[in-house]
Amino acid sequence: MSELEKAARDAVEAADNTELTRQIAAILAAQQLLARQQPQQPACQHQRQGRPASEWLGIGAAVCVGGVGLAFASIAIAIGALSVAVLALVLRSMWADVQQGKGRR
Repeated sequence: MSELEKAARDAVEAADNTELTRQIAAILAAQQLLARQQPQQPACQHQRQGRPASEWLGIGAAVCVGGVGLAFASIAIAIGALSVAVLALVLRSMWADVQQGKGRR
């Protein structure tokens, strides 16, 4: 390879490197502009640490009302089940009496 070819190749490579360097500089400048345009978030934001007393009172009241409603529903189901059981026993007894009366005739 001659000195002239080598120098030409080095010149092309340097031009490519220069173009790449310009592109990187343009990208960095654009990023800096975008960073300036975006509003900065405050470093420390106030966050609630817990619920106020009024919310806890409301939650407690809702739990109490729900518990009482559940208790009444359980009592109603128990009374209904007991009624069905007594009815079944009475009907069974009546059926047995009817069967015994038919067998005697």
